[in-house]
Amino acid sequence: MERRQFARSLLAATGALALGARAAEEAPGSSLPPAAQAASASASPTLKPFVFEQDETFWFETLRSFGHIAYGGADFGEVLATAQRIRSGDYDSWHDEWKLTADRVAAEAQKSLDGGHAVSARDAFLRASNYYRSAEFFLHGNPGDPRIASAYDRSVQSFRAAARLMGGAVEPVRIRYEGTSLPGYFYRAAGQGKATGRRRPTVVMHNGFDGSVEEMHYVAAVALAERGYNVLSFDGPGQPGPMHREGLVLRPDWEHVVGPVLDHVLARPDVDARRVALLGNSLGGVLAPRAAAFEPRIRALVALDGIYDMGLKTLPMFGGQRDVARRVLTAPSAPDIDKALAQMAAHDSQARWAFSHGAWVTGKGTARGYLSTLLDYHVAAGIAERIQCPTLVCAASNDMFFKGQPEMLHAHLTCPKTFMALDDTLGAGAHCHVGAQRLAMARIGDWLDTTFA
Repeated sequence: MERRQFARSLLAATGALALGARAAEEAPGSSLPPAAQAASASASPTLKPFVFEQDETFWFETLRSFGHIAYGGADFGEVLATAQRIRSGDYDSWHDEWKLTADRVAAEAQKSLDGGHAVSARDAFLRASNYYRSAEFFLHGNPGDPRIASAYDRSVQSFRAAARLMGGAVEPVRIRYEGTSLPGYFYRAAGQGKATGRRRPTVVMHNGFDGSVEEMHYVAAVALAERGYNVLSFDGPGQPGPMHREGLVLRPDWEHVVGPVLDHVLARPDVDARRVALLGNSLGGVLAPRAAAFEPRIRALVALDGIYDMGLKTLPMFGGQRDVARRVLTAPSAPDIDKALAQMAAHDSQARWAFSHGAWVTGKGTARGYLSTLLDYHVAAGIAERIQCPTLVCAASNDMFFKGQPEMLHAHLTCPKTFMALDDTLGAGAHCHVGAQRLAMARIGDWLDTTFA
C-alpha cells in the first residue's frame, strides 16, 4: 500500500522532487529580519530566458555559463553562439556543441602559449576548461560513456595550464583523505608572494551536487582571493575529481570530509587559524552547515544557498515519517515506484538529469536509490542548532531547486546569523545567484570582512 500510494504521489508531483525543488514553501519567515522578510517574499519577476525558452534545465545551465563570465570562465558571444547551435533537450547535441567550442578555444590558448602570449593563453585555457566541464554535464546516465572522461580530463588539463600562467597565485594540492587524497587548489591572498610569514584569513570552499573544484574558481575563489583571503577549494567524495578518478561516492556526514581538509590548510604557515571560514555552494549549502555543526575549527560559515533538509519533498508522501520513506525507497523490489519515476523522468527534463546524475554520484545506480539517500542530507533533529560560528545564509528568490530551504535553515540557527536574499530585480534570483556573481560575492566578501574584522 505504501508503495502504491507513493507511486501515485510521484506522478502528481511533476518533476519537483528531483533535487528537493520547491520544498519547504511553509518555511517560517517570522524569524527573519524585516528587510530580509520583504526580500524573501518579494514577487520579483523571473529572469526571462532568451535561449531554451521552453527548457528550464538547459536555460539554467546556459545562465550558469553566462555567470562565469564575471571571473573569466566564459565569454558572452561564445556561450550564446554555442547555445544557439544546441537542440533543446538533446544531451548529445549539448555535449557536441560545447566540446566544439571548448576545442576551438583550447586551440586558441595553445597558439597563444606557443607564441609567448601568456595572458591570452591563460584567459583562453580558463574558458576552455569551463566549456569542457559543461560538455559532459548531461552524460552521466551512462557512466561508462568515454566522452565523460575525455571532456573531464581536458577540463582539468586546461585549468591547470591556466594556473601555471598565474604567477604562483594558484597552486594545485592533494589533501590526505582516508587512504587516498582529494584534489584541490590553494589561492594565495592578493598581494602575497610565494614566501611570506604573514598569516591571512582563509576560506575553505567546495561545490555541491554536480559542480567541480575547477568551477569554484569562477564562483567564489578569485573573488575572495582578490579581497585578501587565502582560499583552499577542493572536491570531496561524489564530486568530480574523486568520482571520476576513484568512484568515491557522495556522503552526508561531511564533517569527516572537511576535517582532513582543515588539517591540511591549518598546517600552512600563512593561514590564520582564528579566521577560517567554510563556504558550501549549491548542495554544499547543506554539506557545509553539517560540517560546521561538528567542526569547531570553522570560525565562519557561508551557505550559498542555504539548505535545511533535502528529504522534505519526499517526506510528505509518507506522512512525514522518515523511517517509512526509507523502508519503501530501499526495498529490494518496488516496480510500481520505479515505473512512476521513469515516467516522471520521461516528462520532466530536470528529473531526468537529476535522477541519472544522482544515481551515479551516490553509487546507488537507480533513481529510487538516489532518492533514498536524500533523506540523510539534512541539518534537522538539532544539528543546525549545534552550529556556533557566525553564519551567512544566502537565498535566491526564484531558486528552481531549493526555494524556501534557506529560510528554514536560518530559522533553526541559534548562532550569530545573517540572511542574504537576492532577487531577479538585481538579476540574482536564480539558484546560487548565477548570472550575478559580482554582486553576490561583494555581499559575501563584505560579510566576511565584517565578521573577521
